[in-house]
Amino acid sequence: MMLRTERLILRPWHTDDAPSLFKYACDERIGPAAGWPAHTSVEHSREIIQTVFSRPLAYALTKKEDNTAIGLVALLMGKDSNFDIADDEAEIAYWIGVPFWGQGLIPEAVRALMRHGFETLNFNALWCGYFADNEKSRKAQEKCGFKHHHTEENKFNQFMNDYRTEHVSRIGKEEWQTLTASESH
Repeated sequence: MMLRTERLILRPWHTDDAPSLFKYACDERIGPAAGWPAHTSVEHSREIIQTVFSRPLAYALTKKEDNTAIGLVALLMGKDSNFDIADDEAEIAYWIGVPFWGQGLIPEAVRALMRHGFETLNFNALWCGYFADNEKSRKAQEKCGFKHHHTEENKFNQFMNDYRTEHVSRIGKEEWQTLTASESH
């Protein structure tokens, strides 16, 4: 399934996205801030596509003009979520390559995923998290209407083998409906 926005197409990942994924995911400013190690090779990126990004609701974030993968947005449900959430809720995860920071592309993609999650998949709430010091992620969540829910201190991150402070945000379906109704007027 593909989702479209004004500037983006969110589509399933393909193994031939590996070179583009590596181009952005090898940057130390991306993975570690999001809680995963930077990619070390195109083959490593291909393996991530085949294992982690093969989930049904993990989308390659692509610009409409060239269909090149520049990031990821995903809905994580059940055991795939990093949080203890209900079955009718999901976590939104995202990242984007450094050259695309500050262009509003993540909020644009997240809003499309929120609409899909609430209207098509009928989730009752969506969650997001960001690690302390990741102000870009906090701002992106706030732009989409997420509100701080709680903070988890000294949370173990198995991918980076460290302990971090994670701030957790949430938006309920009714809050989202109110927000989108007010934006359309």
